[in-house]
Amino acid sequence: MTELMQRILPTVQKPARYTGGEWGEIKKDLKDVRVRVAFCFPDTYEIGMSNLGMRILYGVMNGMDGVWCERVFAPWGDMEQAMRDNSLPLWALESQTPVREFDMIAFTIGYEMAYSNILNMLNLAGVPLRSKDRQGLKNIVFAGGVCAFNPEPLADFIDFFSLGEGEDITVEILQLYDRAKAGGWSKDAFLHEAAKIPGVYVPSFYRHEYNADGTLAAIVPLEGVPQTVTKRIIENLDSAYFPTKMIVPSTEIVHDRANLEVFRGCIRGCRFCQAGFSCRPVRKKSPEVLYRQAVETLRASGNNEITISSLSTSDYRGLKELTDKLIPYCTENKVSLSVPSLRADNFSRDLMERLQAGGRKSSLTFAPEAGTQRLRDVINKNLTEDEILTTCANAFSGGWNNVKLYFMLGLPTETDEDVLGIAELVYKVILTWKEHAVNKKRGLRVHVATAYFVPKPHTPFQWEQQITPQEYLRRCHLLKSHFYSKSIEYDYHAPDLSQLEAVFARGDRRLGAVIEEAVKNGARLDGWDEYFDYAKWQGAFRKCGVDGDFYTVRGYGEDELLPWDTIDVGVTKKFLKLERKRAYEAKITPDCRHGCAGCGAERLLREVSCDA
Repeated sequence: MTELMQRILPTVQKPARYTGGEWGEIKKDLKDVRVRVAFCFPDTYEIGMSNLGMRILYGVMNGMDGVWCERVFAPWGDMEQAMRDNSLPLWALESQTPVREFDMIAFTIGYEMAYSNILNMLNLAGVPLRSKDRQGLKNIVFAGGVCAFNPEPLADFIDFFSLGEGEDITVEILQLYDRAKAGGWSKDAFLHEAAKIPGVYVPSFYRHEYNADGTLAAIVPLEGVPQTVTKRIIENLDSAYFPTKMIVPSTEIVHDRANLEVFRGCIRGCRFCQAGFSCRPVRKKSPEVLYRQAVETLRASGNNEITISSLSTSDYRGLKELTDKLIPYCTENKVSLSVPSLRADNFSRDLMERLQAGGRKSSLTFAPEAGTQRLRDVINKNLTEDEILTTCANAFSGGWNNVKLYFMLGLPTETDEDVLGIAELVYKVILTWKEHAVNKKRGLRVHVATAYFVPKPHTPFQWEQQITPQEYLRRCHLLKSHFYSKSIEYDYHAPDLSQLEAVFARGDRRLGAVIEEAVKNGARLDGWDEYFDYAKWQGAFRKCGVDGDFYTVRGYGEDELLPWDTIDVGVTKKFLKLERKRAYEAKITPDCRHGCAGCGAERLLREVSCDA
């Protein structure tokens, strides 16, 4: 650590964010390293270190001969100011080496509102923002994560995107770069070869043409690249790499616990959920492998808490077998075991009581998403009011007195009747508590939260209009005016952030200039209330002559060419259109266990078995 850093660190919040030196970090001798990768998470240390995907790829890359991967996180505002005041460039934690000295700079992107952080981090590193301004093989910038499924808003800045799950494709990319560096290739030659790797999308090799009305007219592949690029998946999760020897953070992080991933994908098919479609097909781990990984992780890390996670953990068929093994181990070793992502239609009171034996009952969280059965059928939630209330009755009779319910406002076909249906459902939950609660002295708390619906790519609702912010707030106020009980806590957020999220989720290449302008004017850390400044974004849109409403309230035509049509996540557009039609008919599609609906994702598997 330099003398300058030693002077700065005591003046900022949480200096341990920037020092490295944690138990379990990987250091290598530079004489044995041929390829150096700065693995960047475009948010703060405590968010990035909670990300399981980053931990997995960190281990995968460092397991390669001649490769050293180091971590980089976005600094908090006080640290950024100190860095700029002292001309201190962004650095990697393991070696304190400036990011601009690395061969490759990789970003994992899970949230559209992190786009400003990507550009700000490159700027702090002293690396040119635009791909065309970075010559040679030094500082090749690539990115992956769920936001890569519509890469176009970042097309000007990212050299190439890695689509899908990264365990295999990342190894292939780094092996190619190793060859290119040894052979003295040009950047163009490297990108041409990278484009031949299945799952790699090089945006500069595709030309986007527009109609006079601003809609996309054509996507023209150049240089012989494919018309579409298909994401990569890992078929056998039992044999895939999993980081049981994890880095132990030296400061508190958001999810300060061990994390056990039980399966990938989702059997449900909720029509608003991007992850539920883009992460298909479903693939599971065996309980035996999961138990071994859990024990190894806990022993290596010293964590006293472990979470079993997936998109819908209670859908995992091996959950009882796994928890039957884990609960005795965790009890004996004083480890807390938690199982989030429970659904109201398969809630297990027995499991929850065993998990919380002897302790205070925590809040239960469910996401009905909509207040009426008609609208739940529109979104294919496959959840009935009776299932919700029966689950609550089971919980209340078991001693629970706190429940959190999450909904969305602005869903396709939603009416005021649907909005008020949320209030009616909440009051039925309260009546259920009065009838079934065994401990009424503590009282009931029902926490209700509503989110502003954001249409996402690769879902049946990717064509939908987003309601205006004014209309969203009207519906929030309408709902709030019908909450009379003191047992209800209601939260809703200002719509500005969700409106921007929708713009970037469904945006095209013309947004690159907007992002760059906003960052130049100080936009950064937009996911944090302390730093989000909507006025900076409004100014950037005006200056660049881009209308955000074009990507939100306008909606998209079903026959319109979409900016992300180059990307194939496995689910076919034909299926998405069919699901949209079924949504407007309020018809449900059963989950994958009740028969294959023909989404197309099974073609990504050599042996077809889409089941958790």
